[in-house]
Amino acid sequence: VGEQALLKCSFKSSSPITESLLVDWTYRPLTGGQMETVFHYQSIPHPTTAGKFKDRISWLGNVANGDASIAVQSPELSDNGTFFCSVKNPPDV
Repeated sequence: VGEQALLKCSFKSSSPITESLLVDWTYRPLTGGQMETVFHYQSIPHPTTAGKFKDRISWLGNVANGDASIAVQSPELSDNGTFFCSVKNPPDV
């Protein structure tokens, strides 16, 4: 709580990294319920503009190095849950 939380995500792809590469981060609360997209990357970072993580997610990744990590600013106990990182690099998934 109170310190930036680093959420690491690394990937490997058999296809060259192009502008088609997509990164999606989703979150499901510990209590269950709806999953929500908290971050999207395609060529440039697209942090969420709504929901509990609005203005609190920053991109730390470098797709050229197989890194799709993000950080959560000012985490709270209510942020507890499962974060999922999904990387698609067509035609490789």
